[in-house]
Amino acid sequence: MTVDTQTIVSVAAYAGGGLAMGLGAIGAAIGEGYTAARANLAVSRSPENSGEIFKNMLVGQAVAESASIFALVIAILLLFLDVPQPTLLKAAALFAAGISMGLGAIGSGVGSGYPGGEACFGISRQPAAASQLTTNMLIGSAVCQTPAIFSMVVALILMFLNLGNSAVNPTWAAYLGAGISMGLAAIGSGYGGGLAAGASCAGIARQPKTAANVTTTMLVGQAVSQTPSIFGLLISFILMFKTFPATGSISAAMALLAAGICMGFGGIGPGIGNGMAAEGAVRWVARNVESAGDLMRIMLVGQAVSQSTAIYAMVVSLVLIFVL
Repeated sequence: MTVDTQTIVSVAAYAGGGLAMGLGAIGAAIGEGYTAARANLAVSRSPENSGEIFKNMLVGQAVAESASIFALVIAILLLFLDVPQPTLLKAAALFAAGISMGLGAIGSGVGSGYPGGEACFGISRQPAAASQLTTNMLIGSAVCQTPAIFSMVVALILMFLNLGNSAVNPTWAAYLGAGISMGLAAIGSGYGGGLAAGASCAGIARQPKTAANVTTTMLVGQAVSQTPSIFGLLISFILMFKTFPATGSISAAMALLAAGICMGFGGIGPGIGNGMAAEGAVRWVARNVESAGDLMRIMLVGQAVSQSTAIYAMVVSLVLIFVL
């Protein structure tokens, strides 16, 4: 059987589309399931508010669904994309696009489920604060979707990037590394942001009068939690747009692929850890609003230490790209 370049490009695009949607479906389904589970618990606790809880559940699930919709868009584009000039480099870019979007949707989908679920349960405790809880849920969930949006941007760039005269080796590895870097780094930030947003909804349900302080702390904590995904985006951009000289050596390609792997995996833990620190601060601001300043300061210091490991990963990635 003869395999031509067009066939290889088609195989890469189809495989990338399958990965985009297959992996992208995981997070959203888990997040939506968590929201529904908490909604059921809320209705059992307060049946008279089942209508408001049900409405909030659907809204929360709709936001969690966003990550999988991004994945669906990328998958459809990959499946039906017309490639007039198929090359091996284009095949690597299309496959990397699927990896970026598929992995990048997982954390955002799961993370968005936490504020949705906690808002539903909060309505059963504080029916009068339903509008505050829904608003806070939407804000927190929207921030959770940021890493998935980063992943979609990287996927779109990889799909429509002008390859020009880029050398196949080691550029193919750079493109794969870009997809892996963004996709993996997005997991921790999406999940960590959800932890903070869920605690915010729970805090407002406990003490609605502290909504302003709780929301502020949540947004600051989420902002720091997003930085590992930003590091992943930075490394992806460098790998996609830097011109690499042609070489027959496999070591150069492996250095670029390793840079993406390093930053991708290196961003997962810090994103989750930062979210845990934010969750603790947000939850206790509602219980002790007078100490909001102290809690935020401790949160930021704790997040800075947790963030250091993502910085180490980024430094190693930059060394692999520019030094080795």
